[in-house]
Amino acid sequence: MSTPIEDEINKEIAQHKILIYGKGTKTAPQCGFTVETMEFFNKFGYPYELINALPSPEKREALSKMTNWPTLPKVFINGQFYGDTDVLGPMEEKGELQPLLKAAFPDQAK
Repeated sequence: MSTPIEDEINKEIAQHKILIYGKGTKTAPQCGFTVETMEFFNKFGYPYELINALPSPEKREALSKMTNWPTLPKVFINGQFYGDTDVLGPMEEKGELQPLLKAAFPDQAK
């Protein structure tokens, strides 16, 4: 049985093809790693959402339990958790990331 906060997280993940749980907002990021992750996704041109996890310790704790990933940011692509740019950068270099993005946005050929 999931908790209300886990239900909220699952709903947010389902609503956004690329979802970043980070520190701050798109207009006012509060962490260098969040900025780095936003810059990483900006170069691909696909829409993404950034949800500020800082105001909710309960949400941060639930996210860490759900992903087994202790730090922010946490990136989900098409409902799947991928870690952060430490994981995504090497995936991009190996050519593994672009097919995931194309699959998430089949109507937006890039």
